[in-house]
Amino acid sequence: MISTKGRYALRVMIDLAEHKNEKCVPLKSIAKRQDISKKYLETIVKELVKSKLIEGIHGRSGGYKLTKDPEEYSVIEIVMPVEKSLSSVACLADKNYDCPRKDICKSLPMWEEFDEMIYDYFGKKKLSDLI
Repeated sequence: MISTKGRYALRVMIDLAEHKNEKCVPLKSIAKRQDISKKYLETIVKELVKSKLIEGIHGRSGGYKLTKDPEEYSVIEIVMPVEKSLSSVACLADKNYDCPRKDICKSLPMWEEFDEMIYDYFGKKKLSDLI
């Protein structure tokens, strides 16, 4: 399940894409338009900047902007920095976890296939498809 953080990260990116012709978009403006707390958005944009998906400009006319065109972003690359995993079950979320039932688990192939479908879908869906 995608958390609020993941959904809000996507909303931030959509907002920035819709305002890509502006030099920088203040976080306060995004928060107001998206009806999300500015303080909560600060934690989200920090991850997006760290992942180099957006750029933060400091100063009086500062704000945020996309680092590339909307058609170059996949939804998966936007959501992953804040979600860390989209795996449907805990045993697949942690790649280092060695489940003792892995060799006899009848449902594992189904979960693996389901996760692959999710990653493929969000990998093909572009930010430009959402604006």
